[in-house]
Amino acid sequence: MPESHPSDSVGIVTPQSHHFDTPITLACGQTLAQYDLVVETYGELNADASNAVLICHALSGHHHAAGYHSENDRKPGWWDSCIGPGKPVDTRRFFVVCLNNLGGCHGSTGPSSTNPATGKPYGPDFPVVTVADWVQSQALLADRLGIRQWAAVIGGSLGGMQALQWSLDYPDRLRHALVIASTPRLTAQNIAFNEVARQAITSDPDFHDGRYYEANTLPRRGLMLARMVGHITYLSDASMGEKFGRELREEAYKFGYDAEFQVESYLRYQGERFSESFDANTYLLMTRALDYFDPAYDHGGDLSKALADASCEFLVLSFSTDWRFPPERSEELVNAMLSARRKVSYAEIDAPWGHDAFLIPTPRYTDVFTAYMDRVAREVGA
Repeated sequence: MPESHPSDSVGIVTPQSHHFDTPITLACGQTLAQYDLVVETYGELNADASNAVLICHALSGHHHAAGYHSENDRKPGWWDSCIGPGKPVDTRRFFVVCLNNLGGCHGSTGPSSTNPATGKPYGPDFPVVTVADWVQSQALLADRLGIRQWAAVIGGSLGGMQALQWSLDYPDRLRHALVIASTPRLTAQNIAFNEVARQAITSDPDFHDGRYYEANTLPRRGLMLARMVGHITYLSDASMGEKFGRELREEAYKFGYDAEFQVESYLRYQGERFSESFDANTYLLMTRALDYFDPAYDHGGDLSKALADASCEFLVLSFSTDWRFPPERSEELVNAMLSARRKVSYAEIDAPWGHDAFLIPTPRYTDVFTAYMDRVAREVGA
């Protein structure tokens, strides 16, 4: 490993692809006859397979959570700050699994994959998937890897929803669920943000009703706008102010509509970069999965009833300036867990970075996360 890769990194990692021939039936009623899941693993699985930890990714995430893909790679995985030797998810103690979810666009079967029935990309014909569908496929992956029970299932944002769903659908297959910067269901405002993003994509002339692959084009502008909207909601007003303020790119107003403020330039750059690396149909699919998530729905809106069969212990973490999934939503979840007599620990972390704070290793966040995972490791003898 070159000197530029930190000593507390998991080092160079190679993704693996797992092919499944057994059909999977989804919540929408459709079935995928076969599919692939792309996975990265870090650390070593112990003899009784008790030290396995599942990392669930958020909307724009993927399997590459830690480490590097080559000696020349300078950008680590998206949660490298929390996964590795001596980090909260310590790979000297845990065997860590992270996958690109079904419907994704980083190697797992999704809208951009070839539909074996037609020989063309699925596009809009790829079925709408839910958080429960992802958890079902993750359970099948665990079977493939020989993991009967996870020491912990961990996720932030949409990943936290998956961790919560695991506790409901497979209560005997995880010891702990860590639900970070998440919510038991979206508010109307959050659904509205997702709808604006979807409309930006579907109204792009290059979208072609989702069949842009066949048209040999991409709805770049729509996806760029969708990402710009989303990115604004991930940051706090204070963090944007601290980073950009009202700084101009040049010293004087231009009296036009090009990017004159630094924050405008930043958002355009983020949107353009994202539009080159993410699939628009996958973005539609992921945001709809967010909208649909509501464990209390089948229990008359009573979240505590939904949690009645959960048997794992929970850690719930929120962040003070997260206005997308604010602390009140985490507190709602914690109160429901207490009402259902579940074991839960909760902390609100004071951090200025908004929703993105779950990706940033602030001292108190790291301390709480590490202390909890130390307990998990001791329980399984890791």
